[in-house]
Amino acid sequence: MLWEKKWFQFSILMLLAFIWGSSFILMKIGLKSFDSIQAATLRIGFASLFLLPYSIKHLKNLKRKDLKALLIAGFVGSFIPAFLFTKAQTRIDSALAGMLNSLTPVFTLIVGLVFFQMKFRGSQIIGITLGLLGALGLITSGSDVSINNINSYAFFIVLATVCYAFNINVVKSYLTHLSGVQITALSFFFIGPVAIIYFFTTDINAATQNTDWLIHLGALALLGVLGTAIAMLMMNTLIRYTSAVFASSVTYIIPIFAISWGLLDGEVITLLHLIFMGIVLVGVYLINRKKTKAA
Repeated sequence: MLWEKKWFQFSILMLLAFIWGSSFILMKIGLKSFDSIQAATLRIGFASLFLLPYSIKHLKNLKRKDLKALLIAGFVGSFIPAFLFTKAQTRIDSALAGMLNSLTPVFTLIVGLVFFQMKFRGSQIIGITLGLLGALGLITSGSDVSINNINSYAFFIVLATVCYAFNINVVKSYLTHLSGVQITALSFFFIGPVAIIYFFTTDINAATQNTDWLIHLGALALLGVLGTAIAMLMMNTLIRYTSAVFASSVTYIIPIFAISWGLLDGEVITLLHLIFMGIVLVGVYLINRKKTKAA
């Protein structure tokens, strides 16, 4: 199978990086008309509607023993992060959000060590330390190093990466007997209705006052279908055929696309941002580096 070939796994990793690296700018566009809650619920709603035919098709594969893990995959892996990211991007640039997303492999290893008895090496502990120090630098690299300044919203991104870390470990530990399509479709079957109902409790009229609201809605639809549904199909399949840490290392490349979109949109990237981003990536590299065999 193609999924078992290394070159194909790396190709999927690159495609995921482009899709998710572009998702931050789509969120930014959507937030021009919709508030953070509406943007998040629309993202999940569009994704779940796209996946609904697959959800119905695979309901027969739903077993009680898988229910808890699928609920975690849905709510912790997609639903909660969607709200955290849109909330964060009301106050921070999309490029910074993409940089902080690189913490996912760091927390994937930490969660694996603490909750899933994953074995670790000394270099990985150094990697965790560097990753966390780099993230702290990104969060406090504004003009005012205060918890009340604009970058305090970056903690929402950090919390989202912790959610991703739990999801990756849960999928790898409990759901590899299901296909990526089954995991994604069944998990969104549970979270989709919650998101759609939540959306209709918000002030929709306020969002439609912007003359370009349909364009902004289109950005969120693209985010939901491509950046959430299709991307999660690929990610859950990748986790099934590789390690949890390998799959999470997609965040190596995501910042390249996130920063590129940010620059095109006029966002300011400082030298400090790039230095701390480099520290995070060195940490991620140490976490992913394979142990060298003795000669």
